[in-house]
Amino acid sequence: MITGVHAVVFSPNAEKVRTFFADVLGMSSVDAGGGWPIFALPPAELAVHPADGSGHHELYLMCDDIYATLAELRSKGADVARDVSEERWGRLAAIRLPDGAELALYEPRHPSPLQP
Repeated sequence: MITGVHAVVFSPNAEKVRTFFADVLGMSSVDAGGGWPIFALPPAELAVHPADGSGHHELYLMCDDIYATLAELRSKGADVARDVSEERWGRLAAIRLPDGAELALYEPRHPSPLQP
């Protein structure tokens, strides 16, 4: 039935963000036609949280060691927009995309449905 998740990042500087995903984040891609890259993502998980009022969606890139991941991304020229914060459910930080938007990084504390 469901075979995966297709997430979309909208940006006024799409080319710069695409280059960042390829060069800094090291994501491989395929050409979906007309030069539109579709990036491969690692396995994903999905949570549903209660919301006051209308719902919204958020995107987090997950990692096993947020400090090592941030160090590697900094070495590739990434700007850290938010340093690591300790949350009840894990560690959270954010990097800045070339268009100025933030992309969250998350080191979960909970068991993952992806791991046996």
